[in-house]
Amino acid sequence: MDISRLRNFSIIAHVDHGKSTLADRLLEATGLIKLKPGKKQYLDRMELEQERGITIKAQSVRLPYTAADGRDYVLNLIDTPGHVDFSYEVSSSLAACEGALLVVDAVRGVEAQTLANAYLAVDLGLEIIPVINKIDLPSARVEDVQLEIHELLGLEVDDALCVSAKHGTGISELLEAIVHRLPPPQGDPDAPLEALLFDSWFDSYTGTVCLVRVKNGSLREGQGIRLMAVDREYEVDKLHVISPEPIRVEALLPGEVGMVSAGIKQVQNAKVGDTITDAQRPAAKPLPGFRELKPMVFSGLYPSEHKGYTRLRDAVEKLKLNDASFSFEPEASTALGFGFRCGFLGLLHMEIVQERLEREFGLELVTTAPTVRYRVVLADGGELFIENPTKLPEPLQIDHLEEPMIRASIHVPDEYLGNVMKLCDERRGLQLKMDYLSVNRVLLEYEMPLCEIVYDFYDKLKSISRGYASLDYEPSGYSEAPLRKLDVLVNGQAVDALSLIVHMNSAYARGKDLVQKLARIIPRQLYEVVLQASVGSRVIARESVRALRKNVTAKCYGGDITRKRKLLEKQKAGKRRMKMMGNVEIPQEAFMAVLKVEN
Repeated sequence: MDISRLRNFSIIAHVDHGKSTLADRLLEATGLIKLKPGKKQYLDRMELEQERGITIKAQSVRLPYTAADGRDYVLNLIDTPGHVDFSYEVSSSLAACEGALLVVDAVRGVEAQTLANAYLAVDLGLEIIPVINKIDLPSARVEDVQLEIHELLGLEVDDALCVSAKHGTGISELLEAIVHRLPPPQGDPDAPLEALLFDSWFDSYTGTVCLVRVKNGSLREGQGIRLMAVDREYEVDKLHVISPEPIRVEALLPGEVGMVSAGIKQVQNAKVGDTITDAQRPAAKPLPGFRELKPMVFSGLYPSEHKGYTRLRDAVEKLKLNDASFSFEPEASTALGFGFRCGFLGLLHMEIVQERLEREFGLELVTTAPTVRYRVVLADGGELFIENPTKLPEPLQIDHLEEPMIRASIHVPDEYLGNVMKLCDERRGLQLKMDYLSVNRVLLEYEMPLCEIVYDFYDKLKSISRGYASLDYEPSGYSEAPLRKLDVLVNGQAVDALSLIVHMNSAYARGKDLVQKLARIIPRQLYEVVLQASVGSRVIARESVRALRKNVTAKCYGGDITRKRKLLEKQKAGKRRMKMMGNVEIPQEAFMAVLKVEN
C-alpha cells in the first residue's frame, strides 16, 4: 500500500457527544458493515458498553475508501473512550495517529473533556478537524458552538464540519475532509523497526495480542522482536489487520496499524505505550511518551461468602488478562475474611470492574469504600505509601501525612456558578482561575484533594447544575494535611473494612453521619448493638441498634412477682452471653453507606 494513501485518525470527544455513533456511520458509508435496525455502536462490543452507552475500550478498524477523485485510500480509525478515567488510553491512541476528529455536541457545546482531549492532540502535533454533531436536534446551537470552538480551541470556524451521526447527514463531506485535510504518515521502511504498542488484550488461543502502529521499519511473520520497556524478546507468530474482523497479512509497513501475536504469555509484559523493535537490529531509543499506568482509586473486593475466595481469585486473574490498568493484591480483613485490595483508574473504572466480575463470573461481592494513596512521612525520616487505612502506622511513628492533589477544570453555565463554587469550597478546593468562555459559560480551575472527588462529588456537581456542568482533572502532586484515621466499632470491636482516613475538620461530622446511617442499615439482633466512631482512643460519635425483645413473662398469670423477676434476670444473662459470643452480620449496604455520608 502506498504510504501517501494511508490516513490514521482518532475520534475524540466528551462523554455522550456521539463518537461511537459517528464511527458506525463511517463504517456504513465505506461499505464495511450494514447495521440491522435498532443496532447501535458496532465498535462498542462489550455488553456494559452497549447498556451504558459509553466507550470503555478503544477499538481500531481499517476502512477502505474511494474518494470523489477516484483514488483509493485506507483509513485507520481508532474510536476512543471519552471519560476522564480512561484519558491515558486516549493519549496512547492519539500517539498512533496523524489526525483527530474532535466531536462537539451542537446542544451542549465545548465541555471539559473536549478541551482536555483537544489539548492532548495539539501537544502531539495532530491535525484536528472539528465536527459539530447532532445538528438535527431542535435545540442545536450550531453558530454558538462554532464560536466556542474558535475562541476556546483556536480553530477556524470554516474548518468545522456540521453532521448528524444519527441520520448520516454530512458523512460523505467528512470522509472527503479526512483524506484531503489529514496528512499521510511518514516513515522509512529500511530503518530499524519502531512500532508503538497502544493496546493489548489476552486471547485464550494465541496469548497476548498487541495492537501496534508501525512508525519505521517493517514487521513480518517469523521476525524476532523486543519489547523495550520490559526488555523481553519474542517471535512474531501472526499479523492481522482489523477490517472489521481480523484479516491475516504477511507484513505491516510504516504507517500501518495491525494486531501482533507473538506468544506473549502475560498481558503485563505488553505495556500500553511500549516500543516494539527488531531483536537483531534494535532502534537506538524507544518512542517518546511511555509511562507506567498508576491506579488512582483503591478498594477492597471480598466474596459475600468465605468459601467464594477461590472463585474470586480466579476471576480477578482472568480479568487482569484483558485489563492491564486493573491491579490487585491479596489482603485479609477481620470482618470480611480473605479478599483483594484492588487499584482502579477512577470510580467509573471501579464500577465497570465490579460489574464485570459479578456478571461474567457469577460472583456476589462485598466492596469496601474507595480510598486514595496517601504518603506517610515517618518520624525517623522515612516514608511509605498506603492505600488501606488499616496499614497506617501508630501515631507516635508518624511525623505527618500527605494527600494526593488534583487540578480540576469545571465547565459550568454562569447561572449555577455560585452553587458550584460553594461545593468546591466545601471540598477544601483552592480556586486557581475563573474565565468566562462565552457570555454565559464559565471555566473554573481548582486545586483539590483527590479524596474529596472520590466520594459523591461528581453526582453532586451534576445535581446542583442540572447536568450542565462537566469535570476534568489531572494529578498535581501531594500536599501535607491534618489527616486522622477514623475507626468504626461494633460492640467494641473495630471493623477494619469501614475504617477511613479523614481530615480533622470533618472527622466529627463524618463519624456521626456514618454511625447514624449504619444504625439504620444493620438489622436488629436479640441484644443491643452499640456503634461507635473513634479517632485514636477518643470516641466521637455513638449510636445503638435496639434489641429485639421477647416477652418471657407472657406465660405468667399471677403469683409472686419474683417469678417474673427470675425470668427477666435469666433473659438478661442470656443476652449478655449472646452479646459476648454473637456476631453481627453487616450487610453490603453498610459498606456502601460510607460513600453516601454527607460532609
